[in-house]
Amino acid sequence: MTVTVHETAIVDEGAQIGAGTRVWHWVHICGGARIGEACSFGQNVFVGNDVVIGNNVKVQNNVSIYDAVTLEDDVFCGPSMVFTNVYNPRSAINRKSEYRRTLVKRGATIGANATIVCGVTVGEHGFVAAGAVVSRDVPAYALVAGVPARQIGWMSAHGERLELPLEGEGEAVCPASGERYRILGSEVSVVG
Repeated sequence: MTVTVHETAIVDEGAQIGAGTRVWHWVHICGGARIGEACSFGQNVFVGNDVVIGNNVKVQNNVSIYDAVTLEDDVFCGPSMVFTNVYNPRSAINRKSEYRRTLVKRGATIGANATIVCGVTVGEHGFVAAGAVVSRDVPAYALVAGVPARQIGWMSAHGERLELPLEGEGEAVCPASGERYRILGSEVSVVG
C-alpha cells in the first residue's frame, strides 16, 4: 500500500509517512514530521516538524498541527480545530524554547472549531465538543464542552453518550457496541 499525495500538497524531504496515508489538496507536511499508516489529511492541513501522529488518524480540513503535538492512534481532528504550542505568545518575543507539549491519546475526538491550549492531555477516547476551548486535561472517556471546556458527561469508545454520573459509582452500556462501562470516583473503565 502506498502513500497518496495530491499534486498541490507539499511534503518536505525527511517526513516519515506510513503506508496507506492520504495527503489531500494544499497540505504541507514538514520534514521532521512522523506520521503512521492509514491516516488522512484534508484540504489545507499543516503538520509541523516536531509532530508525531499515530495510525488511522483523521485530520479534517483547515487544521494546523504545530510543533510539540502528539496524536496517538485513531484520533479524529474536526474541521478548523486549533492546536497551540505557546501559552503566552507575543510577536516581538521569540518563545520557541517555551513550547508546551500537547498529547491527544488513542481514540480521542476533537470537534470542529475546538481549541486545544498547549500543555494539556486529552485522555483515551475523550470527546471534545465542537467549539470548546480546552485549557486543562480531559479525562479518558470524558465529554467536555464550552468555553472554557467543562466535563458534561462520558462517551463510549464507540462515540455514544453514556448514562453515568460525573463522579461516584455506576455502570452503563454503550447502545451501539454493547460494551459495559463502570465509573468509580471520577474514572471510567471498560468492564466487558
